[in-house]
Amino acid sequence: MSSVLYSLGRWAVGARRLVVMAWLGILVVTGAGGAFVFQGFDNSITIPGTESQQALDQLSATFPEVSGSSAQVVVVAPDGTSVQDDAVRGPVEDAADEIADLDEVAAVATPYDEQAASPVSDDDTAAIVTVQLDGDSMSVSDATKDDLTEITDELATALPAGSQAELGGELFATELPHLSIVEVVGVVVALIVLLFTLGSFVAAGLPLVNALLGVGVSMLLLLAATVFGPINSTTPMLGLMLGLAVGIDYALFIVSRHQEQLRDGLDVRESVARATATAGSAVIFAGLTVMIALVGLGVAGIPFLSVMGVAAAAAVGIAVLVSLTLLPALLAMAGDRLRPRPRKRRASRRASRRAERAGQETAPDGGTEHNRFFAGWVRGVTKAPVATVAIVVVALGALTLPAANLRLALPDAGSLPEDSSARQTYDLVSDHFGDGFNGPLIVTGSIITSTDPVGLMDDLAAEIEDLPGVADVPLATPNPSADTGIIQVVPEGAPDSEETKALVAEIRSLHDHFLDEYGVDLAVTGFTAVGIDVSDKLGDALVPFGLVVVGLSLLLLTMVFRSVWVPVKATLGYLLSVGAAFGAVTLVFEDGVFAEALNVTRLGPVISFMPIILMGVLFGLAMDYEVFLVSRIREDYVHNGGRARQAILTGFQGSAKVVTAAAIIMFSVFVAFVPEGDMTLKPIALGLAVGVAVDAFVVRMVLVPAVLALLGDKAWWMPRWLDRALPTFDVEGEGLAKELRLAAWPGDRPDGRADAVVVRDLEVAGPRGPGRGEPPLVGPVSVRVPDGGTLAVHGDAAAPVNAFLLAVAGRLHPDAGVAKVAGLVLPERAPAVRSRVAVVDAVQEDGDPAGAVTAAVRQGATIVVVDRTDVVADRPARAALATALSGAHAAGATLLVGATGVVATDLLPADTAVLDVGAGWGAAATLHGGDEPPPVPEHDPTGGTPHAGPTETTDATTEEVRA
Repeated sequence: MSSVLYSLGRWAVGARRLVVMAWLGILVVTGAGGAFVFQGFDNSITIPGTESQQALDQLSATFPEVSGSSAQVVVVAPDGTSVQDDAVRGPVEDAADEIADLDEVAAVATPYDEQAASPVSDDDTAAIVTVQLDGDSMSVSDATKDDLTEITDELATALPAGSQAELGGELFATELPHLSIVEVVGVVVALIVLLFTLGSFVAAGLPLVNALLGVGVSMLLLLAATVFGPINSTTPMLGLMLGLAVGIDYALFIVSRHQEQLRDGLDVRESVARATATAGSAVIFAGLTVMIALVGLGVAGIPFLSVMGVAAAAAVGIAVLVSLTLLPALLAMAGDRLRPRPRKRRASRRASRRAERAGQETAPDGGTEHNRFFAGWVRGVTKAPVATVAIVVVALGALTLPAANLRLALPDAGSLPEDSSARQTYDLVSDHFGDGFNGPLIVTGSIITSTDPVGLMDDLAAEIEDLPGVADVPLATPNPSADTGIIQVVPEGAPDSEETKALVAEIRSLHDHFLDEYGVDLAVTGFTAVGIDVSDKLGDALVPFGLVVVGLSLLLLTMVFRSVWVPVKATLGYLLSVGAAFGAVTLVFEDGVFAEALNVTRLGPVISFMPIILMGVLFGLAMDYEVFLVSRIREDYVHNGGRARQAILTGFQGSAKVVTAAAIIMFSVFVAFVPEGDMTLKPIALGLAVGVAVDAFVVRMVLVPAVLALLGDKAWWMPRWLDRALPTFDVEGEGLAKELRLAAWPGDRPDGRADAVVVRDLEVAGPRGPGRGEPPLVGPVSVRVPDGGTLAVHGDAAAPVNAFLLAVAGRLHPDAGVAKVAGLVLPERAPAVRSRVAVVDAVQEDGDPAGAVTAAVRQGATIVVVDRTDVVADRPARAALATALSGAHAAGATLLVGATGVVATDLLPADTAVLDVGAGWGAAATLHGGDEPPPVPEHDPTGGTPHAGPTETTDATTEEVRA
């Protein structure tokens, strides 16, 4: 992957104007498309398959008059008067008549109706006018909402002085999230942090341009996507928040790496390509983890949440694409203006002396690439690692404890700002009637078999009214066709209270009793019941989702670091960060700590999908910081020959500055959505802000160094079988560093021919692997084969011959040494090598190895490996194979022919080189008639040293290097 990104970076530099124009064109096209097909956002939240949703769907067919949304007009009479007074009754009835005439209004109930009158408070000072509408809250037009608002305003004017008339109810229970000037503050803070980190306005501006363009494209695509299905209005805000944060952070990683390389003297084009390959690999890893976690929201099985996850994942994916294409083009346009100023010689000498006293490595110019502040930080947290770990775990555990009281619910009008008419209506209903009138339940069932539907509904209502937690049963009636009945139940508790949830559970527990006693299959539905079912299903999905996220965390980090304890430590640290974030949200939104300062309009449960979204997003960000920090420590560990404590000191200081800047930016973007944010988004934003701060500054920059210091060399241990089983993920571009170092190796041949196969000190381990007292099965082997040449490989046993040929053919992973085949470095470019090298096993070719060789050359193979030729004993078959090999040789193919025992000279050209790999198990290889390649260069000869560890070794660090 790093090689592909390297090529992509070089191409973007050369085609920088085309790349910039292409992205601007994409922005314009998506903008036009989004504006043309935008269908509006849908805030209805449904879960197919739940009892409440099934009952609601059934009501829409059998009793449509009560299945739609509803609104409430609350009227409060002046002090000392009653709503029964003519001065109040007249204007209310006139307003009700006007409302009834609106097209989308199904029915209006007033306190003065003879049948099905709406509620009046016990002291006659307040009344509710109930408005039943056709369709759900999202299908009711804005015109109808405006008409209701206008009629209510006219009613307030017509009522006596001191009266109140407020419009609210389910229809107005939610408000669309919107951007405010406060969110811009987060961007300004990000710019300031970038300026301090990168050192110039040009460098600081590039990540912002990168993020804003990516967010623009993703948001416009989201608008266009509404044509394919409903999208919740919270979705674009979440996508904006994430896209902006990760877009800035990902660009920061690449720009920071680019500046490091410019400081080391690389030219702009090469530096951009290398930064795209190395930091870009980390960006892809980080982006993939966030995207996988967001798409994993579909585990909950809730359509609106799945759409939200996919949309947010798309925003992150676009941020990655922009960072890997547009940003390299912008870096090329900036040119040498991003090159840091050279350090003053005197300051460099002082820094060098400080580094020497601290035991740090110095940069080539004599200065130190480490920061005194972070040097003191890491020495402090690793001085007494046991105490550090204990303090962090106890502190974060204490912050997690309040999360045990975290309650979840869907937002209602009680969460709206206090100056909102719907919120004022909600509060008036609570004050004059009780909390339950803001969220009545609907109990419904088929009564088609009843001979007395009215009496049946009265009997059912009487039983339900006696249940604990029921405040009132104001309505119990069959529909006009007498096949469906409804009972309106007003709970004593608020819609999001535990008492109301318990009442719903109690009514549902009596399902069999009602069925046996009355023959009615009752179900509980309504806006409140739907919200309870949504919250329950989200809560049930939290554990499976957490297991997916934790399992994914362990797998991905094991792939990256080739270690057991590093992933375990990272995952446990992630869980601590999540717990702390949940605890902080509980303290603010449940217990009221700093609630007023954060503009929390009402204490109580937080939105149901906050935990699952926070876990998914924070997982990706935590893995991002873990990879960027620990990969530098691991690389320095390999560089320093396995000195674990020194690697922690140097690796931490090499990456802490960028991790700090990235975390501050993330925190700033997230926290900016808290003060003026929508109450739906506010707890998510606060949780992410706290989670990022805790994870970056406490878990990754305090706990991680302490744990690594405690583990020492054991931190990088991994069982051989697991190392073999897992694929590798070259997140820091080590493969590219190796390719650059070997670009000119082994140099020109004396005969002017190109090299087809070059190996130096190549080893292939036995079944138990290296480092266990077992010598290598093959090696060390060194050989150089030109294009069109022939190499005969033989030995006393078949295993070492087969192992060597498969390793050179890209089919088997070598354990040490260096190999280039067809100009491609192994094992990094093994897939490309496999496409150029054909392998023919004489045993498995149905008795026709000659035909297989001819077919391979005909299909374009430039190198042909033929193994186990010694088994071809039949004279005609050997003659045919010799003819096929001769034809391949004449066609210019390079031949590698293997056999057990003596060399099969009758099959091969006269100028064949011979390699004897012996019997294996550490036997020295002997080369006859061939060339040995020169030593491998230790540094990249093209200038500069890429930030990556070594790529091969012959000591016990092989396992780390292979990762």
